[in-house]
Amino acid sequence: MNNLWNSAQAAGFPGDIGQRVYTSRLIGADPSLVLHGGGNTSVKVLEKNLFGDEELILRVKGSGADLASIEAAGFSPCRMAHLVRLAGLDSLSDLQMASELRGSMTDPSAPAPSVEAILHAILPAKYVDHTHADALIAVMNTPAGGDRVREIYGDRVVIVPYVMPGFRLARLCASLLPREMSERTVGVALMGHGLLTFGETAEASYLRMIECVGLAEEHLARHGAWDLHPASAGESSPR
Repeated sequence: MNNLWNSAQAAGFPGDIGQRVYTSRLIGADPSLVLHGGGNTSVKVLEKNLFGDEELILRVKGSGADLASIEAAGFSPCRMAHLVRLAGLDSLSDLQMASELRGSMTDPSAPAPSVEAILHAILPAKYVDHTHADALIAVMNTPAGGDRVREIYGDRVVIVPYVMPGFRLARLCASLLPREMSERTVGVALMGHGLLTFGETAEASYLRMIECVGLAEEHLARHGAWDLHPASAGESSPR
């Protein structure tokens, strides 16, 4: 896993949103992290509302945005307080969730928020990165995948059983993470789905993502399952 962080380039993206744009593009530039544009990123910022009061706002990747080329306008501004309260509900249909996410936005002209906006909101860090890294998915989708993930990361990553992305996943994480997270936690492994890393700076969250995915790649390499060679033209496909 290549670390693409460049301090000189990063300096050209000032402010919290600028840093969010920069590392989002770094993630989006690597198809092994975000195949077909999957994955999402966010940052929590204080912004003044119409009355001059400061509100904590989650700027989360809008649905349909491409991380590889995202601009500041590609992030949806959602009121954190509303998202956190949604995570405490017992149930919420997909239609209700979409409506509530839209209703939480401070700018109705912005793109619709990612369906994982609530999950981003409940993670206690300023920056959150979420990828569907090939290497980690490959580890997860093996027999005893959870044990393998634990072998790779120890207690630095919280493991969450597979749940369909959306409200159910956010609700499960809202219940599980406060009990499982510690000062050593740098990420959350969503079984069969992907990886979340986080930090108080965009650089910290990004570097944790690169480190965690790199550890999964090393695990696969040790078991002879990473450096795969393409089949030759005359070689039949496995059945």
